Amino acid sequence: MISNQTIQTSINDLYNITKVEMAVLDLNGQTVASTLQASSSEHAEAPATSLFRAFLDSPADSQIAGGYHWQKILDDGELAYILVAKENGQESYVMSKIAVSQIQHLIVAYKERVDRNNFFQNLILDNLLLVDIFNRAKKLHVAVEVPRAVFLIQTKMDQNSECIEMLRSLYTTQTGDYITSVDANSIVLIKQLEKNQGYDELNSIAATIVDMMSTEAMMNVKVSYGTVIPDLKSVSKSYKEAKLAMDVAKIFYIEKDVVAYNTLGIGRLIYQLPINLCKIFIQEIFGDDIPEEIDDEMLMTVNKFFENNLNVSETSRQLFVHRNTLVYRIEKLAKATGLDVRTFDDALTFKIALMVVNYMKYLESLEV
Repeated sequence: MISNQTIQTSINDLYNITKVEMAVLDLNGQTVASTLQASSSEHAEAPATSLFRAFLDSPADSQIAGGYHWQKILDDGELAYILVAKENGQESYVMSKIAVSQIQHLIVAYKERVDRNNFFQNLILDNLLLVDIFNRAKKLHVAVEVPRAVFLIQTKMDQNSECIEMLRSLYTTQTGDYITSVDANSIVLIKQLEKNQGYDELNSIAATIVDMMSTEAMMNVKVSYGTVIPDLKSVSKSYKEAKLAMDVAKIFYIEKDVVAYNTLGIGRLIYQLPINLCKIFIQEIFGDDIPEEIDDEMLMTVNKFFENNLNVSETSRQLFVHRNTLVYRIEKLAKATGLDVRTFDDALTFKIALMVVNYMKYLESLEV
C-alpha cells in the first residue's frame, strides 16, 4: 500500500495552493494524513463517528454531511480510504474530487512500480515461465524484443538505498531501464541498449556509475556486467554472467572496479575447476609448499613483468630498479620454482599457478 507520508505530501501541496482543509482516513476511521486545523481535526480523527460509519456503509461515492465533503478513494474498484474536506462551497468540492483523483493515481503508480519490481526480480532469478514473461511484460508495458545488458553494482550494506536513488536519477523507466535490489549490498541495473551499442558503451556506462558514486556520494562500488542479450527472456542469462564476473573479480581482479564477463579470460576457467584438481596442479608445480622466496615484493615484480609482456627494460623502468636488479629477482624466482618467467611457457605456467593459489585461498576463507 502507498505510504502515509506520500499521501500527506500530496494533500499538503493541495492545501498550500488552495487553502482547502482536508484529511484522509483509513477504513477504521484513523487519520492517515491531514491538513485540518486544530479546531476541526478532532472530528476527522475520530475512529468511528456516526457520520463516518454511515458514509462507509453507504453506496454513495460522495456526500456532504457535518460540514464536510466526504469522498471515497478506490483501489481497483475496492474501497481504500475516505477523504473529508471542510465544506466551503463549490471550491472545496472540486478540490476534494481532485485530491481523490490524485491519490487514486498515486495508488495505481505505486502498485505498477511494485509489480514491475517484482517482475524483474523474478526475471533475473529465472523464476518465470516463458509464457508468464511475455504476458506480464505486455501488462507492464515492458518492451520484449530489444537488446539489453545487466549490470551488477555492489555496495556496502548501509549504502544500498542511497545508491539506488542515485542510479534512478540517471537511469529511468522512461528510457527502458530498470533498477532493483537483489540483496543487502547488490543492486541490479537492467539497461536497454540501442542496436548499435556494444561492449565499449557498456564499459563506459559501468565506469560512469563508479565515478558518479565516488565523486557525488563518496562511495566505493564495484560494477560487473554480462553479455548483451537480444530479448527479455535472456535477462537471467546476462545477470548470471554479471554475478559470475563479480565473484571471479573478488579472487583474481580485486584491483579492478569494473569487470566484464567477456573479459574474464582464464580466471573464469580456474573459477570452475574442482578444488582437488587445483591441489594436484599446485603440487606438481611447487611441491608441498609455495617457496618462501615468493614474497610480496617478488609477486609485485612478476605481475609488473607480465603486464609489460615480459619486457625486462620496460618493467625495470616502471619499478624504478636497475635492469640487473630485475634480472637477479627473476633468476632467484627461477631457482626457487624451476620456472624462468622470461620464457613464454614458464611465464604462462607461473601465472596460472598464482591464480590457482589465489582461488584456493579464497575457498579456504569461505570455510572459516
